[in-house]
Amino acid sequence: MEEHRNRLPTLLEVLSRRTLAPVDLFSFYIYMRDQQCSVDYLDFWLDVSQHMSLCRHYVRELRRSVLLETPEPEKMGSRPSSDILDRNDDFGLGDPAGPSGYGNGNGERKGNDQRLSAFLRSEGHTSAAHSLRSSLESGHSAHRFPSGERLPRPSYMMQSTESNSPGHTVARADIRASAERILYTYLLPNSEREVILPDNIVGDIIRMVEQEGRDDPEVFDTAKDYVFQAMERDAFPGFLQAKALGNLVPPSILLRLVLALISFGGGFWAAFYVVLTDQPRHIRCWIILPFVLAAYFLSSYQYKVDPALALVGLSEYTFMNWARIREPYVRSLLNKRASVSLLLAGFIAVSLCVLFIFVPGTIF
Repeated sequence: MEEHRNRLPTLLEVLSRRTLAPVDLFSFYIYMRDQQCSVDYLDFWLDVSQHMSLCRHYVRELRRSVLLETPEPEKMGSRPSSDILDRNDDFGLGDPAGPSGYGNGNGERKGNDQRLSAFLRSEGHTSAAHSLRSSLESGHSAHRFPSGERLPRPSYMMQSTESNSPGHTVARADIRASAERILYTYLLPNSEREVILPDNIVGDIIRMVEQEGRDDPEVFDTAKDYVFQAMERDAFPGFLQAKALGNLVPPSILLRLVLALISFGGGFWAAFYVVLTDQPRHIRCWIILPFVLAAYFLSSYQYKVDPALALVGLSEYTFMNWARIREPYVRSLLNKRASVSLLLAGFIAVSLCVLFIFVPGTIF
């Protein structure tokens, strides 16, 4: 969903896929993986969000099957018994919500999510044993369910977009398997991709999933909120600094510092040579080249922006891999910073060239 804003995006907008490159979800994932080294937190948040989408899809499919299988006269007479399904039919599978349905200021969304969890809990109490057996028999059925954009991550929830259930619908066993996989992948001590959360949060989730047999979305709400706030506080400001105010990744920034030092070394060696040998000014003018390169790379290192690439609308997401800048506000910010960077580079280069071109020469 494309939005025009005259500000930097929020973390919720990025996670909801309402932003464009270089501040989109793909770029945030790459940043969390390569620079923060904490991509498991983002994967956990995304998988819990998709668990919510799985539950919504299940309720929607359940309502559809009830309406199809119920004869028309009985539908009119049994309306109250399907009220909760009707109320939950307005869930959008990809609709963005806050960290657990609370962060968007939408009371209706919060109520809908609570009713969804209440319905799944009430249904789970009547078929807990059957759901547990089905989840074991379904194997990897939770690997497939309707979802949106795929991300290049190993998380099991992003491997496909369909269910193994008959007719490609979502079965209750899929929801159970999804909740268990989240628990066993991210939350149990020494799990494959353990995320560090307070002990009381982890203990509550283990009790609800393993002892109470719950698999509704509210099971993970507290952990999801905690992870969201941690990313918003610790990672997201650095992401905006790197992607909205710069267009280079750390290896490229370091490379430009190295190139600047090499160019300065060559420029000063040539400058002192032409001065000390009293070369004519038309020969001295050649020292402009290394000083221009040195000033350009130094300014690029200082501002973490490659001015030429920023002005043509490119941003680096991994080393030497570039993508178009599509977020309008970010594009304007980078254009301004690129212009300032070029002015600084020009001032440094002109100052050094004037100094060494017009200084009186000395002959040995």
